[in-house]
Amino acid sequence: MMDLHTHTIYSDGIGMVRDNVAWAEKRGLKIVGISDHIHYFTPSKFSAYINEIRIAKEESDIVVLAGIEANILENGPDITDEFRKRLDYVIASVHEWFGRDGAHMYIEYVKRAIMDDNVDIIGHFGNSFPWIGYPTEEEIREVLELAEAYGKAFEISSRYKVPDLEFIKECIRRGIKLSLATDAHRPEDVGKISWSLKMFEKAGGSKEDLVFSEYL
Repeated sequence: MMDLHTHTIYSDGIGMVRDNVAWAEKRGLKIVGISDHIHYFTPSKFSAYINEIRIAKEESDIVVLAGIEANILENGPDITDEFRKRLDYVIASVHEWFGRDGAHMYIEYVKRAIMDDNVDIIGHFGNSFPWIGYPTEEEIREVLELAEAYGKAFEISSRYKVPDLEFIKECIRRGIKLSLATDAHRPEDVGKISWSLKMFEKAGGSKEDLVFSEYL
């Protein structure tokens, strides 16, 4: 199986790239993605990051992918064309806090990310809804329709336990791809995708419904 959302010392994680890969191997994953926060990088640090992941790819028997987690800001995700061309995939996540009754703004941010050519996966969709309020059914439908039209995926996050089952089912029905993710910040948490996998299977998902299914 896969874990496409893991962090290392290149951002706010505590392990090396090779540590995350070692735990992915230990847990029997077929794919592991390194996806550190973009705002920690300078161009030179990013080059070192890509090089370290390349070495891990060469040394590991599993598929190691180079990703990044971009922030969705008011004007869209902070991923550049220069960074994107050296990556296997980009996760875009909302990290801003909108306060109570902020669900509409959250949805607008996500819609901008979906329409961004450099983004592949929307990260931990809905993790702040319990605090900022829940979007309307119409807003959820708009997000799903955009994702379907633009070919974007959503992650099933074991850390935040989102999105909900009905959203996952609707993604599968519409042919919107999904990824499984821990959002691990410690190497020993890499591959702890039991909640994600349970929800994916409960929704009736199959291998073909996942991103990078060709490696599974």
